[in-house]
Amino acid sequence: MNSLNSILVEGNLTRDPVFTQTPKGTPVCNFSVASNRYFRAGQEEELQKEVSFFDVEVWARVAENCAEYLKKGRGVRIVGRLRQDRWTDGEGKNHSRVKIVGEHVEFRPQPRKQPELESSEPAEAIEAETEERVAEAVPF
Repeated sequence: MNSLNSILVEGNLTRDPVFTQTPKGTPVCNFSVASNRYFRAGQEEELQKEVSFFDVEVWARVAENCAEYLKKGRGVRIVGRLRQDRWTDGEGKNHSRVKIVGEHVEFRPQPRKQPELESSEPAEAIEAETEERVAEAVPF
């Protein structure tokens, strides 16, 4: 029987995605996400910020979509599971790393830009078209 292993993380990419393929041609995409948490340690204290960084790996069609549409700074919401990799280096030291294996990736809206004065299309139409294209590309 499987144990529960599920995670939901929302944040922004810290670098551009790296797209590769396995020797059999399966697409793989790796990227890193920073997730911010704001809190107050006491009643009168200033707001504090805690940042956590997560390595993410996605496969198949999700990997292709992430490689095509994601860039550093873009917001994402990832649903997946945790996987622990263990290995021994050349000096005999044991190492371990936990990463997120993303099963679904939702692209968060781009920060709003001011429409250019020369544009003949209203900003709302441009934004709706962009969101529609991204929604079609993400299998969520």
